[in-house]
Amino acid sequence: ASPKHCQRSQTRIICRGLTCTAEHENELYDVIISGGGMVGTAMACSLGLDPNLEGKKILLLEAGNKKVMDKVPDAYSTRVSSISPGSATLLSGVGAWDHIMNMRCKPYQKMQVWDACSDALITFDKENLQDEMAYIVENNIIVAALTKQLENLSDQVRVQYKSKVVKYTWPKSHQVADAIPWVQVTLANGQTLQTKLLIGADGPNSMVRREAGIPTVKWNYDQSAVVAVLHLSEPTENNVAWQRFLPTGPIAMLPLSDTESSLVWSTSHRHAEELLQLDEESFVDSINTAFWSNENHSELVETAGSLFRTALSVLMPSAGSARQLPPSVAGIGPKSRIMFPLGMGHASEYIRHRVALIGDAAHRVHPLAGQGANLGFGDVACLTQLLSQAAFNGKDLEILLCEYLYLF
Repeated sequence: ASPKHCQRSQTRIICRGLTCTAEHENELYDVIISGGGMVGTAMACSLGLDPNLEGKKILLLEAGNKKVMDKVPDAYSTRVSSISPGSATLLSGVGAWDHIMNMRCKPYQKMQVWDACSDALITFDKENLQDEMAYIVENNIIVAALTKQLENLSDQVRVQYKSKVVKYTWPKSHQVADAIPWVQVTLANGQTLQTKLLIGADGPNSMVRREAGIPTVKWNYDQSAVVAVLHLSEPTENNVAWQRFLPTGPIAMLPLSDTESSLVWSTSHRHAEELLQLDEESFVDSINTAFWSNENHSELVETAGSLFRTALSVLMPSAGSARQLPPSVAGIGPKSRIMFPLGMGHASEYIRHRVALIGDAAHRVHPLAGQGANLGFGDVACLTQLLSQAAFNGKDLEILLCEYLYLF
């Protein structure tokens, strides 16, 4: 198709699909979102659909390629997220959830968490076991669904893929008369853009956060996560998320389908490297042992736990959970074993002058509770509401950012 030409603020833009490249420098946007992962793309969709922000110039910058998925791959991805009902509501509100349901996701109704050193056990479920507790969705499917929805918002949101940012420049506190009052964004191709509000959605190593001078509290957990796609020994309803706490860290098995699950095994760096080196049969044996073996049971720990449960049963006669056994594993997906280091990070501030952080740029958490993506989608919902309110009241989009900070 031939390029379409559109007029925005007397600056000519050439649009090819979703990707737009400014022919002139210093084009001014109301909002620029830096980072087109799950959270950044959701932010772009959310702002683009808000009626109070109609007419605002919004740009999404993504250093990588456009994530399209004409056909769902046969093999499952190793990178998945546990999507809470609240996050599903957000994704539904921006029109992406229907795309996800048409591609691939797996709901689960129950979570069982238990200890390897005792009989301690806790179960999370809905009272009627009918409602979904959460959904396991591959990250690439979430991004593809959001990207597909952006195609319907091309009049509201512009997207530049393969756009690597090399510099952010903030306006100084005390400006001279002819100084530029906006944030300037310089791209690797030499293009310079300006924005009234910059949203950093560029991950745990956020350049936006670093260039804005926002301090971060962070540390490494001295652990790595080994992830893989697991083939179950036999088909099962597979509607339970399993997590067991081993002496070396938690291991989790999350449902993908009736025959496959996703593994997230948090352990020491050395043990993780050893797990990657094992042949498939030995690796599968290690997984089954980790979920089924009682070799780590401690008599002392169990005695203390038994006394506690006895006391608890007196105070709460209905306390206690029925133990279920997890499915056994028969194999793994081809080339599905990978590992990545785990760490914690939290920005000391979510906002600075004309900048806001969302997702992993603002907070990075351990995967054991499955809340990383959900926190990011919560950021999207909160920030959209505040910017919508600012626009409705005719205020600068930055005015209500302080409320974004105080809501966390």
